[in-house]
Amino acid sequence: MRIVIRGGTVLSSTGAVPADVVVDGERVAALVAPDALTGDWWGAADRVIDASGKYVLPGGIDAHTHMEMPFGGTRASDTFETGTRAAAWGGTTTIIDFAVQRRGSSLLSTLDEWHARADGNCAVDYGFHMIVSDVNDATVKEMDACLAAGVNSFKMFMAYPGAFYATDGEILRVMGRAAENGAMVMMHAENGIAIDELVARALAAGRTDPVQHGLTRPPELEAEAVHRAVTLARVTGAPLYIVHLSSSHALDEVTAARDTGQNVFAETCPQYLHLSLRDLARPGFEGAKFVCSPPLRPAEHQAPLWRGLRTNDLALVSTDHCPFCFSEQKELGRGDFTRIPNGLPGVEHRMDLIHQGVVAGELSLARWVEVTSTTPARMFGLYPRKGVIAPGSDADIVVYDPTARQTLSASTHHMNVDYSAYEGMEVTGRVETVLSRGRVVVDRGEYHGSPGHGRFLDRALCQYLN
Repeated sequence: MRIVIRGGTVLSSTGAVPADVVVDGERVAALVAPDALTGDWWGAADRVIDASGKYVLPGGIDAHTHMEMPFGGTRASDTFETGTRAAAWGGTTTIIDFAVQRRGSSLLSTLDEWHARADGNCAVDYGFHMIVSDVNDATVKEMDACLAAGVNSFKMFMAYPGAFYATDGEILRVMGRAAENGAMVMMHAENGIAIDELVARALAAGRTDPVQHGLTRPPELEAEAVHRAVTLARVTGAPLYIVHLSSSHALDEVTAARDTGQNVFAETCPQYLHLSLRDLARPGFEGAKFVCSPPLRPAEHQAPLWRGLRTNDLALVSTDHCPFCFSEQKELGRGDFTRIPNGLPGVEHRMDLIHQGVVAGELSLARWVEVTSTTPARMFGLYPRKGVIAPGSDADIVVYDPTARQTLSASTHHMNVDYSAYEGMEVTGRVETVLSRGRVVVDRGEYHGSPGHGRFLDRALCQYLN
């Protein structure tokens, strides 16, 4: 299939240029000056896409999703099929999900289980990180085998005692092996021991509303955990990636570490840029829709996070997409906020929500592309196959209308969840056409993708360390 995307402005992490994009099969064949293609080439094209007045940018890479994630006796409502379809609708053409090790199981058997869930079901390309919840000699040795299988990032938790929680000693062991084999250690940084004490106090005092989820997980305990993770990484020499950073307190710790030259990276998520503790405090049980960990913060944390994205102290934006329906799932926590499944839907709206930063003057167009596509590709060993429109790269391409207006709503989104965290929010910009490896999967309000099109990505090591 030969496609020409004509008349648009091609965006990259270095700027914007008028150009036509030539796609041949699954790859980008060429970028050419407007009107430079000969008549013979137009005759050979199977399709010409008119991108006049539109942006043409590399497909988004969401490096943090949880399709079918088990949590608290239930499971995230998006499957790999429904979640990757929604991702495509929103201009995301690659996801990296998390394989979740259960205590007593091996890393490789966990990887096999997640392949069984995803393989043949994804509408866009996908990879895996590995959640390490059972640290022992066998697990640490298996990290090398995971690298050979294309999984080279390992997530640990300083939160959730009794479930995923890892001690400092266990974290040190995993970081030690990562320092040797080049893997990336990803950290959920919240002081889970202290949080559990604050939770117990709240419940004992009869404070059970959803807002207590945020009040019992203060930003100081996120910052303390980030500081501790940074210290352990410094001792071992391992690179460190802080997931879903939510507060200015935690950002200060990351910035301080980076200022010393330490290999510390961090992501934030759209919910921390657009939502706040006031949403968790909505009347009745409505706040349950906004329960996630780390929690939403007071609105004054948003400006420092936007600034962190501009200065690269925050490297990229992922969603932590982990949807649970309000009916039957979030409602498990009525009368006890600790039973509300933690997670928000978002994979479909990440590109639009971060584009609002461009509209508001918080980010440049180049930085929008960088934090949503190019940096995730480099961070997780996919560049230049992904994250850029260049000859030889996969033809993961989004045609984006920067002037279109839309209202986000559960009535129109494609995620398999019964509410929207951004219900009624008016945004500027809309995905018009999406190509995944040269195949048009979304076009002007119609879906043309299919499960099984997406392929597993065998990733290289972090390209900021090589």
